[in-house]
Amino acid sequence: MRMILILALAPAIGLGIGRFGYTLVLPDMRDSLGWSYSTAGFMNTVNAIGYLAGALGAAAFIRRVGVFRSVWIGALACVVSLAICALSGNAIIFGFGRLLSGLGAATTFVGGGTLAATIAQSRPMKSALLLNLFYTGPGTGLIVSGLAAPFLLQYFGPGSWWIVWVALTIISALMMIPLMLNPIDVAANETSVSTTPVALRPIAFYLAGYFLFGAGYIAYMTFMIAYVRDGGGGAGAQSAFWCLIGLMSFAGSWLWRGLMARGNSGTTIAIMIAVTCLGTFIALLGTSPMLLVASAFVFGLSFFPVVAATTVFTRLNYPPEAWAKVIGVMTITFGLGQTLGPFVTGAITDVMGLSYALRVSTAALALGAVLCAFQRPLKA
Repeated sequence: MRMILILALAPAIGLGIGRFGYTLVLPDMRDSLGWSYSTAGFMNTVNAIGYLAGALGAAAFIRRVGVFRSVWIGALACVVSLAICALSGNAIIFGFGRLLSGLGAATTFVGGGTLAATIAQSRPMKSALLLNLFYTGPGTGLIVSGLAAPFLLQYFGPGSWWIVWVALTIISALMMIPLMLNPIDVAANETSVSTTPVALRPIAFYLAGYFLFGAGYIAYMTFMIAYVRDGGGGAGAQSAFWCLIGLMSFAGSWLWRGLMARGNSGTTIAIMIAVTCLGTFIALLGTSPMLLVASAFVFGLSFFPVVAATTVFTRLNYPPEAWAKVIGVMTITFGLGQTLGPFVTGAITDVMGLSYALRVSTAALALGAVLCAFQRPLKA
């Protein structure tokens, strides 16, 4: 558990802070820099392109530098990307920072997921719990950024978005220290990356549903803080909303562990995506505090466990030597959905308003749940 918790710091930096921290800063950047929602969404599309590229090259990178080294290199790239984001509101410079953040996050995710699966394999009775502990990393990052960003923006006032990026850079650098001081050594043959092609047709429904999950969830996670703010929510409301999503990811790791342990088919992930869909739907009903709390509660309870379920599915259906490659394929599929989601929903928001972006998100998640439900186990 100690090894897993240290390893979880990598996705906390790469995803919880590096990717999702942008959502907290987006409203101030949009106001200060005159960005449209399309431009703001495109910055997360750039991040997703980096994530996609990182996922495509992750298996080869792991073979070259080793699994754990790939994790901390990816986390370091994310810290550097945060510093770049603080430098300038110029779209090219900022976009490069978002691109680097995506590259690093994918590397930490594929490498970290592979290591977590290997560690979990050594403790079969606790495997689902151990994997879920790794995937609480992004939730930790959400809580950290949620406690810092809204109040810094409130204290320093409009145009202080760059101060938030500086603060997140320092926090992430501090979180890197335990990761660097505690290398995780796993036998090379346990995490070797297979060069044998992985057949995708048998998991076509799973991949299609996961693609739609990537496209659907990212709209919610990109624009919800703007939605909360436009509904009258101040720094306290924004922080509480964001932290609640992170906190519920911890509860979700316990709630879903029994179902996830039997997650060799698409049923598990279909149920989780359906619950995530319910969370987005609740937000469509209004911006009252009760509805927003309910939305964050339900969404957070199932959002991160969906990603953990893909690793469980991989571990239960493929041999260990194929894990890195299959997790990479899952990450690529997820990345494709994330690449399309922010820009498309941003464009819809510019024309029709934020609520319509959430409607598209809800529809994508609902269809993704249906498709995943058709996935059968690969092993008898």
